[in-house]
Amino acid sequence: MTALGVSLLRGAVTSPFKRAGGPGATLPTGRAVLPAAPTAPAPLAAYRTLCGFTDPETLPLTYPHVLGFPLAMRLMTERSFPLPVLGLVHTWIEITAHRPPRPEDRLELRVHAAELTPHRRGTEVTMVTEARCAGETVWESRSGYLSRHAASGAAGGTAARSRGATAPPDAPAAGAGLPAVAEWRLPGDLGRRYGAVSGDRNPIHLHPLTARLFGFPRHLAHGMWTVARCLAEAETGAGPGTGTGAGPGTGTGTMPGTGTGAGAGTDTGAKDRARIRSVRAEFKAPVLLPATVTYAAAGDAFLLRGGDRVHLTGTVVRER
Repeated sequence: MTALGVSLLRGAVTSPFKRAGGPGATLPTGRAVLPAAPTAPAPLAAYRTLCGFTDPETLPLTYPHVLGFPLAMRLMTERSFPLPVLGLVHTWIEITAHRPPRPEDRLELRVHAAELTPHRRGTEVTMVTEARCAGETVWESRSGYLSRHAASGAAGGTAARSRGATAPPDAPAAGAGLPAVAEWRLPGDLGRRYGAVSGDRNPIHLHPLTARLFGFPRHLAHGMWTVARCLAEAETGAGPGTGTGAGPGTGTGTMPGTGTGAGAGTDTGAKDRARIRSVRAEFKAPVLLPATVTYAAAGDAFLLRGGDRVHLTGTVVRER
């Protein structure tokens, strides 16, 4: 069993004994560390193919997060971690590459729990992942994970101003009027395929039966796949109104790794765009598989929607 699998099992055992929102809750102060090592080429290639990244010289912006996720899970399933890991909802992520990590870099990964904040729907924890090369922090991410529980009025008021708070379900999503760029048909096995390349085999992503055990009508696409796919499109895809096959998974209805369309490795214009240095994304609603979704973008903003439902919104900052 992988380290991430062990953490998932430990989380299933310990979660029933934890109660979120208790008074005086504190976060563990330790850090989980993965010693410096080069990136394994085969898993990286599989990840690029499935998500649609085409630049062979740098790591995809989201990939160090994937490498560090087992460390985050290790911390979040420790007995000293105050929130039950079962039911945690990934609400937002910020990623910054201080310099583009390269496949040959020997990256040391460090993860710690940074803060515990009230949220209008419960309690949110911020997890920080850092990638270091030769003692220098070259990449970092911050992620918000929400543990839902009844919140007091005071906590709800504080949460509305907190960094990770999301808009109410009936509020218009930021960027909802962005023009469509591409439409993707996501197959039912996408969760299993992404689980194979990322190691994240959470049951809610694998099969309708396992997802129903957690209250979902069908299994869900991984939120981090949706972010990665949108970033890959932002790097290599066509502009609005030209989604007819200019990049992997664009308006022809294909997606990376299906054996049709352009496929990863076909650079259709990335060299004409400034490299993406950072991204901020907020997860609005899960994507039930199979699904047809639309990627929309203009300027530095993007979103992913299915019909009138917005699944993901985000903004990018490019190198100047």
